[in-house]
Amino acid sequence: MASYIARRKFLATLLGGAAAAWPLAARAQQPAKLPTIGYLGASTPSFDSHRVGAFVQRLRELGWIEGRTVTIEYRWSEGRSERYPEIAAEFVRLKVDVIVTTGGGVPAAKQATSAIPIVFPVAGDPVGGGYVATLARPGGNITGLSLQQTDVASKRVELLRDAVPGLRRMAILVNAGNVNAVLELGEVQAAARTLGLAAATSEIRRAEDIVSAFEALKGRADAVYVVAEPLVFSNRARIHTLAMAARLPAIYNSREYVEMGGLMSYGPSFPDLYRRAGDLVDKILRGAKPGNLPVEQPTKFDLVINLTTAKALGLTIPESFLLRADEVIE
Repeated sequence: MASYIARRKFLATLLGGAAAAWPLAARAQQPAKLPTIGYLGASTPSFDSHRVGAFVQRLRELGWIEGRTVTIEYRWSEGRSERYPEIAAEFVRLKVDVIVTTGGGVPAAKQATSAIPIVFPVAGDPVGGGYVATLARPGGNITGLSLQQTDVASKRVELLRDAVPGLRRMAILVNAGNVNAVLELGEVQAAARTLGLAAATSEIRRAEDIVSAFEALKGRADAVYVVAEPLVFSNRARIHTLAMAARLPAIYNSREYVEMGGLMSYGPSFPDLYRRAGDLVDKILRGAKPGNLPVEQPTKFDLVINLTTAKALGLTIPESFLLRADEVIE
């Protein structure tokens, strides 16, 4: 009898230990949490589809397949910079592994975290904006790709002058609430002075300011330089309509504006920059520190011209200028 009781106690102890160990074993077999990217889009999914597509495609090529090896949490500011802080704070609460955002969203992300890596696919002037210490040695938790907006600004002014025969007065449409836009504005004004062009600045801070900004330009300009940033990008259809109504040839920084009907654009290839942002995210997810990854420069620039718009404006673009274009939309 004593032997029977002893066996029962032994079995009870064994089974009890197994039962206690089972939850631990079960937890050990659960799949690990996938690395998470917090993507803060400056515009809307439809507007940013080409850029996001290039970014996600590059991640796939590097083995980061959405839903299988990586999770991407998308949030969109819809051109409203006041939404950046709340989205950045949400990513911190979600404990994402990397935050990806355009230059306009970097200050909010930087304010929200000094630990989570931040990658910007595009930024006008990362050093001037205070995002990084230097391009070669960013330091901190931030890296990405520079648009070289201020460097390219003078080239755009030259192109606008060459495309619009007899240009003497140029308007500059700028969001005065965006630090990168203001930096570019200074370069545009300097380039205009160098080329002997009069430059009238028209400032906006909200979408509601755009109509009055164009009204203020009546009779003061022969063409308009549009300083591109998220607010402007989200309202590019309205800006194009107003520019056409005012008979103002306009130059922008990317082909999306020209596809909408803008006259011309010159700037880095945005899909290419977003692909390269995928390379930076890959390195960070594999253990690299963003502060040790140099901020990269654009290597591909595109000049795009919309001939249909030129004809609607009664503008005859010199043949020699058209031959310089990477793409002509007819």
